[in-house]
Amino acid sequence: MPNFLKYILIAVVGSLLFLPFLGHVHLFDWDEINFAECAREMIVSKDYLRATIDFMPFWEKPPFFIWLQVIAMHLFGVGEYAARFPDAVIGIATLLTIYYAGKRIVNEKMATWWVILYAATWLPHFYFKTGIIDPTFNFFIFLAFLQVYLLRFSERKGLHAVLAGIFLGIAVLTKGPVAILVALLAFIVYVIVNRGLSGYKIKHLLAIAVFASLPVLCWLGTAVAHYGFAYGKWFVSQFVWYQVRLFQTEDADHGGPFFYHFIVLLVGCFPASAFLFQYSRKRVTENAQAHDFTKWMWILFWVVLILFSIVQTKIVHYSSLCYFPLTYLAALQLDRLTNGSVQLKKWVKGILLFTGTLWAIIIIALPVVGINKQALIPYIHDKFAVANLAANVGWSYTECVWGVAYLLCIWVAVLLMNKNFRKGMLLLCAVQVIIIQVTILHFTPKIEMYTQGSSIAYFKSFEGKDVYVQPVGYKSYGNLFYTKKLPSANPNYKAIRTDKKGKELQPEANEMWLVYGKIDKPAYFICKIQDADKFRALPQLEETGGSNGFVFFKRK
Repeated sequence: MPNFLKYILIAVVGSLLFLPFLGHVHLFDWDEINFAECAREMIVSKDYLRATIDFMPFWEKPPFFIWLQVIAMHLFGVGEYAARFPDAVIGIATLLTIYYAGKRIVNEKMATWWVILYAATWLPHFYFKTGIIDPTFNFFIFLAFLQVYLLRFSERKGLHAVLAGIFLGIAVLTKGPVAILVALLAFIVYVIVNRGLSGYKIKHLLAIAVFASLPVLCWLGTAVAHYGFAYGKWFVSQFVWYQVRLFQTEDADHGGPFFYHFIVLLVGCFPASAFLFQYSRKRVTENAQAHDFTKWMWILFWVVLILFSIVQTKIVHYSSLCYFPLTYLAALQLDRLTNGSVQLKKWVKGILLFTGTLWAIIIIALPVVGINKQALIPYIHDKFAVANLAANVGWSYTECVWGVAYLLCIWVAVLLMNKNFRKGMLLLCAVQVIIIQVTILHFTPKIEMYTQGSSIAYFKSFEGKDVYVQPVGYKSYGNLFYTKKLPSANPNYKAIRTDKKGKELQPEANEMWLVYGKIDKPAYFICKIQDADKFRALPQLEETGGSNGFVFFKRK
């Protein structure tokens, strides 16, 4: 097959995997709704330089990904599909990029395995169907690392230095200085391991730094020219302080033990993660360029994993940058296993069987738990979780067939690897792609009905109405996106809060004024069931209903 046809084939397959059904389920609080709401507000305000949330300054993220969502919303309209479309396109671009990189650095067979494995691994595949920043951020970070690697071996060093800087700068404009931190730490480790710069020249490193600063400076410079120097200074100070606070403290109760991300990658990146255990101290023969890129990938993997294990805030996608090196390293082993240069270790097969069985049990358990939820309720001591289970979600034992079939296929595929590793691995990957689609299309909407279905329906009932709709006692962005909220004219609506050190926190709706103050239009409230009694005790609030753990009130 001609080379260009292979890229076309990958693009077509990627489009079929990532583009359909992006809007089949509501956006999830917080991150998906947060970024989509920023994009919607940009369109409403026609202010494309500053991100806002509830039409108040939002400094937690730079605007690049939000710009991509704005473009998608102009194409498809404001909604779930448009919010997730940028990551789906990034997914297609990712498969094309890793095929190019794998073929150029190692060989075509390894590149093909890399593409197949990336598409067949749970979390890397799943994240391309979401509307969060990380898939886009990770893509540009990887492009920057790829260009830095090519810089060492290519004769066009200036071009690769410029591209590395631009891609790194876009990554900064996507998620912030964590891109610089990851790149700098990885390069320092690389220099220590190689005991020197290993062919990199200072002028090229300076070029990378200069061009990495351009995307951010262009944006900030334009914003400063439009809003004044005080805005630029204020935004940078608030943004940097937020990043420091995120590193030092648990944000939004998202804490966890040090090994949190180790477990996330082991289980969430099945089956790719199992093949990291295939490595041994004995080095397998490979060319110098491939060996150097492998070194880069190991360094990137450990830098990201350790860095975000240290960070106090623990969220699943914080370690998602590991997906690139993890799948690359796994694909290397698949290439070696299929050409017979190494043999599959017994404990790797054990990890494949154990982790695959764990996933199958989870899928089997979903309908079983849904049907028998009453039997579990006495053992659940969370009032809100118990109320969530009251959601009217239709389940059938026949849905267990998906999990049972998945379990059987996993075992057949791993056992087949003993006789023909290539056929067994292809079967495993094919089964993975199918079960991931089934989970996203069939099971995710049912899970959403338990977690946020009632609250989203409540918010949507106020779409287009000139009222206040406010969550109390908990945080949500659903009331903004799904009511299609417009800017509030009343200056009392905005509340400014500070942390213990006196630093300004993200502005938000003035909950106290909405509940107790002299409001200028009707106000409606939603809270979780465990907080309902204290709001029932307020004479100015009238309970209007409730559903699945959420209780609704109206200001009399």
